[in-house]
Amino acid sequence: MKNRRNMNEISNDCGSIGIGAMIVFIALILVAAVASAVIIQTGEKLQQNAQQTGSDTQEEIGGKINIITMWVGEQTDCDNDGANGDPCITLVYELAAGSEPMLEEQVVWTIACEDNARTGLDTVYGAFDGDITGGFAQGGGGAAGAPTTDGDGTVDTTRMHLDTRNVDGTIKNIDNNGVTAGLGVGGQSDDDILMPGQVYMIDLKTSADANDLNFAGNAVNGECDPVLNEQHTLTILVEGGGSTYELLSYTSVTEGQSIV
Repeated sequence: MKNRRNMNEISNDCGSIGIGAMIVFIALILVAAVASAVIIQTGEKLQQNAQQTGSDTQEEIGGKINIITMWVGEQTDCDNDGANGDPCITLVYELAAGSEPMLEEQVVWTIACEDNARTGLDTVYGAFDGDITGGFAQGGGGAAGAPTTDGDGTVDTTRMHLDTRNVDGTIKNIDNNGVTAGLGVGGQSDDDILMPGQVYMIDLKTSADANDLNFAGNAVNGECDPVLNEQHTLTILVEGGGSTYELLSYTSVTEGQSIV
């Protein structure tokens, strides 16, 4: 009887140890499952953040304008419309490395300067997609206040936009020979796409003349004409991309003088 009782006690102890081990084993499996889920979720979150950061960085760095050089441009009649009083500066630029092709209308610019009264800031602005010739009578123009038509067929509502040209000053024609029928003087179709690896040029009007009226027939405000020993701030923004800032230093206002 005594031996049987001892055997029962030993068997009970073994059973208790087995159940306890099973409970611990199940608990470890649950802890491992929870830990794995947390690790997987954290990994996915980090991957998403990394992809978003990479995408944002690519847009910020790649989708922007690189300024090659700038100089004082025509100071009498920049748009050749016959109305004097609209000076300009000339910008030579290219798309930043890694940029995708973009439309000229995706690029806008602003020049900020101290106003004439020296009491605050004044600004002028425009887009890289504008009148392909710069002439007042282009497209729908021809009378004071009448809107002109841009090279892509859209109405230029501010009359401050001059169009991007090839670096040699010629119009960016789709077929590069000017014989394609379309909008523009002489049937020249304007190519509004900016391509990586290409160098372009554009005139930025620093103030408006008598013909530069908006779509409502009101005068365009703003004046940041080149002034000796002044510094103006140029900002170029790409829609969905990055920004470019440049300080314009006027050590001379003679046409052709470098300002960057």
